[in-house]
Amino acid sequence: MARKALKLASWTGAALAASGFYLYSNKYLDPNDFGAIRVGRAVATTAVISYDYLTSLRSVPYGSEEYLQLRSKIHDLFVSFDDTPLGAASLAQVHKAVLRDGRTVAVKVQHPKVQSQSSKDILLMEVLVLAVKQLFPEFEFMWLVEEAKKNLPLELDFLNEGRNAEKVAQMLKDFDFLKVPRIYWELSTKRVLLMEFVDGGQVNDRDYMERNNIDVNEISRYLGKMYSEMIFVNGFVHCDPHPGNVLVRKCPGTGKAEVVLLDHGLYQVLTDEFRLDYCHLWQSLIWTDMEKVKKYSQRLGAGDLYPLFACMLTARSWDSVNRGIGQAPVTATEDAEIRNNAANYVPQISQLLNHVPRQMLLLFKTNDLLRGIEAALGTRASASSFLNMARCCIRALAVHKKKNSRSLFRRTQISFREAFNLWQIDLHELILRVKGLRLASWVLALLCRLLPTSY
Repeated sequence: MARKALKLASWTGAALAASGFYLYSNKYLDPNDFGAIRVGRAVATTAVISYDYLTSLRSVPYGSEEYLQLRSKIHDLFVSFDDTPLGAASLAQVHKAVLRDGRTVAVKVQHPKVQSQSSKDILLMEVLVLAVKQLFPEFEFMWLVEEAKKNLPLELDFLNEGRNAEKVAQMLKDFDFLKVPRIYWELSTKRVLLMEFVDGGQVNDRDYMERNNIDVNEISRYLGKMYSEMIFVNGFVHCDPHPGNVLVRKCPGTGKAEVVLLDHGLYQVLTDEFRLDYCHLWQSLIWTDMEKVKKYSQRLGAGDLYPLFACMLTARSWDSVNRGIGQAPVTATEDAEIRNNAANYVPQISQLLNHVPRQMLLLFKTNDLLRGIEAALGTRASASSFLNMARCCIRALAVHKKKNSRSLFRRTQISFREAFNLWQIDLHELILRVKGLRLASWVLALLCRLLPTSY
């Protein structure tokens, strides 16, 4: 029952996060923190690994005499296997192990009975959502059930997760700052996934970054580039970037900062029509073209609620959206205003979430998780992150136009226009940096004048 409640809470949290009033300092109660549960899961994990390997790699009936004889041979796979999990969640936990050939691996193991309980979890969710609808007819949360029915089976198939990991690694192979652990297919099953072990600190751990001389602004830029490329250019999006799934480290070979992306069970595939409308919308938000903000918000299903939709996407007030989301950072006053007014818009938020394309729902969750990381790093809503998004939007729209143009002259024209727009963004970024340096120099000079008079 605890796992059912946890799963339902995670989806409900996604809905609330999408509203743009997610509390960045939120601390979730993790039932895995209780010692008895950790011990119980560690014991169960050994049985799961034994069962999955013995039944997947060798056709052995569970519980048979042959199974009991062969169970001891699980030790042939590993020199060592840490009973204490590196991390645990509602569906699985991860252990560190060493194979006989010396490779250090991470072993992701699905909790026992999760597969058989998943249909009951969804049924419980459906009953609860219908009960809420009976009590509060204005709230529309049936989309929670629809999304769970679609996504939970995919998350439970670890072979699908492995394929997603390899796809995103190939897709972003030009990003030398990104590390996706290698999958060891010969030892993986639908319930057990073996991958390369990669160590690092969580992406929101500023102390770890300071100890290891990792620049938080550089990491924030890397995240922005990575996710902008996924969303706007490729339309294949990792939708669970919470801090436990995004690590940072110094690459052992080069000494450069590196982002490690884990847990590839949940991806959103965007249609070209949706992706291009989303590109146009973010361009309009970045350059404060309010007519196009309205146009493309409505194309994405927002209707007359397009101001609320824009606020939910950006986690900014409507006044800030109108002034320009890149013009000024989020203030504590604005954050408090959004949180204090959120309850007044719950019926409209519910209506909006029920009408936008299903693809948008996981993007809301992804956007909010990324904002939580930025808030922890102190880099939220920086101008450079918006400029990186604008670059990806320009590239994605140019590729689409060239693909649909038969004229060489027209394709050349599009390429020149793309290059010019990208140059404009580079120039704008340079101007912002020069202004920042001038401001820093002015503050330093002012401090130098004030310090002698302080003694």
